[in-house]
Amino acid sequence: MTRSALTALICAGILGAGVLVSAPATAEPAATGSELSGKTVFLDPGHQGTAHSENLQRQVDDGRGGTKDCQTTGMTTLDGVPEHTINWKVSELVRSSLESLGATVKTSRADDTGWGGCVDDRARAASESGADVAVSIHADSTSATTDADKHGFHLIVPTLPIPSAAADAAQSEGGRSASTLMRDSYVRAGFEPANYAGVENGIQERSDVAGPALTTVPLVFVEMGNGSNPDDAALLESSDGQLEHAIAISTGIIDYLLGAETPSTTADTATTPAATTTATTAAPAATAPSDAGPATEGRSALSRLLESVSPYVNSFGVDGLEGLATPDNVSSVSTFAQGLLKQILADR
Repeated sequence: MTRSALTALICAGILGAGVLVSAPATAEPAATGSELSGKTVFLDPGHQGTAHSENLQRQVDDGRGGTKDCQTTGMTTLDGVPEHTINWKVSELVRSSLESLGATVKTSRADDTGWGGCVDDRARAASESGADVAVSIHADSTSATTDADKHGFHLIVPTLPIPSAAADAAQSEGGRSASTLMRDSYVRAGFEPANYAGVENGIQERSDVAGPALTTVPLVFVEMGNGSNPDDAALLESSDGQLEHAIAISTGIIDYLLGAETPSTTADTATTPAATTTATTAAPAATAPSDAGPATEGRSALSRLLESVSPYVNSFGVDGLEGLATPDNVSSVSTFAQGLLKQILADR
């Protein structure tokens, strides 16, 4: 999907949310695309294409005093779609979404054919990018054949403390907060947390994943679903499903970057995003993953608007939405969206 098509989808979703609100019909249009200006996001679409000659078994630093394999090939879904391609397509949708809102996006690999770097190379690139948050996008697998019993997404967080003081500070504070917000975004989007591998409420703590132990900016490590499960695999393989994952990831990132709304406004504006919303501009304070379910706090108004694309995807699919995005429709929707965004972000 092209960037312009994704932007049209976002605008269509904003209009869908707008029909539920009492925003003035004469809302003043404003130049959008700067809501995330000054923010940098590092995206790491996991694994790499097959056109490379690197030794995947070469040992590299694991961040905890040991070594591990440079890279792995990644899983393959039930219908034969390689994980690296799914990760790449979802990452590109997320990149387009964030860039259309003014963010600077840096990536670990430039395409889906060649090499993307060892795990330590990617962690180093994320750290050197100075990103406000880094997101490593992956999909899981539990069997080489069908595994109908194990399903769902999860976020990997590192066991603390991490030997590197800089990595420990980044992952124990911003990394945990960003991961919790990403978990909440996934749940709101209708995805179920994984029911395997010791995942608790969408969070899995591990000490054997090198990326979080080597990265000195807040890191979110997403496992979008289980490619061995027929339902999960169908979403991971399809354009519609990839867009749904991209929306969930984008809104989780936006919630972290824009900060939390005050509790008093969140409940009142859940279906009326044009209401007078008060928000802070700082990233949310670190919060440990809880068993309380998706938080009602910690959401930005902008992310709620972007989430409203999901029902359109479920109803029409990507092809249907692109068909609805005629030049006339996009023009009028964009004007409305600009005024609505200006109202919501006015107090930031």
